[in-house]
Amino acid sequence: MKRLFTLMAAICALAALPLFAQGPMSPEEQEKALYENIDKEIERQTTVLDLADWQIFMIDSTLTHDYKAMAADLDALRLSKVSNPTAYMTAQDKWMEAIHQSYLRILNEEQKAKYLKGGAARAKKARDKRAEKALAAEQKKK
Repeated sequence: MKRLFTLMAAICALAALPLFAQGPMSPEEQEKALYENIDKEIERQTTVLDLADWQIFMIDSTLTHDYKAMAADLDALRLSKVSNPTAYMTAQDKWMEAIHQSYLRILNEEQKAKYLKGGAARAKKARDKRAEKALAAEQKKK
């Protein structure tokens, strides 16, 4: 199960990576890479979670929307020349949490258990811990 989580995290990171790279990728290439990575993630989850057709559609829609929105948020930070890595992590965590919550609505109880055991629960805990730490730091400033 740890391998599943590691694989899932790597695929999610790789799916977003081309969108945030400052390399020579054109917008068309970035979009193509995004869709390829979403397709790979859906194939993997279909195998692991035994998804129904309607679930595949919903997860595809969720990943497409949320990855594009995450890319837009991260691009806005980059264009405004934000150098604080915490801001980027917060934006990424916001969208990964949205994806997580969507999955919980889409999956049945058995699939949820597999999804959470596959590392989603650990990723959620890490996101919550970072959010708590950021809130404490902000309150400390006041």
